[in-house]
Amino acid sequence: MPETRTKGLRLRVGDQVLLSLVLVLAALAVHHTTAQRLLGACLAVVLVMATARDLKSRRIPNWLTGPAAVWALILGALVHPSGLADQAIAGLIAGGFLFIFAAIYPKGLGMGDVKLAFVMGLYLSSSVAVAMVIGLLASALAGVLVLVNRGVKEGRKVGLPLAPFLAVGGVIAIVVGPEIVHWYSVHQALSVQVNSGLNASGR
Repeated sequence: MPETRTKGLRLRVGDQVLLSLVLVLAALAVHHTTAQRLLGACLAVVLVMATARDLKSRRIPNWLTGPAAVWALILGALVHPSGLADQAIAGLIAGGFLFIFAAIYPKGLGMGDVKLAFVMGLYLSSSVAVAMVIGLLASALAGVLVLVNRGVKEGRKVGLPLAPFLAVGGVIAIVVGPEIVHWYSVHQALSVQVNSGLNASGR
């Protein structure tokens, strides 16, 4: 079944520069560690560029994701060398997760998306989970809206670029990702303690 690409959505160079500047300033303004702020600021620029390319040509080029991945590791080694392992693990998990979907449904998900997810993991570390959940949920919601608007038959022919949705999740993760991860970790720890206490009292 041939896909109908979305049309009319473009980011001009001037828009990219302005949006990148705003997001970089936002990333540097949050109360995170120096490493998180610097990595987040760099990722913001990558996300804007990836979104622009995906909207224009439905491609996320290797000349963007390759150098971005290398720079993430270099910057991580300079500002937070002890976190390099976490960066690599997060990148492999995020990229591997999307790779599974790309292998199952290659027409709906390209390797450029997989590489972008890998890059996001390198920059966000554990916060990439926040980015992926939000990005994929936003993409799914957009897909449902297209089906409702155009009908199932026509809606299934519409191909939505994934990079803009991953970018939305990435930006949210840059700003509040560490807080969300911390909250979830604390919540899980409390749940484990409560369940352990209940099990002990029931013996």
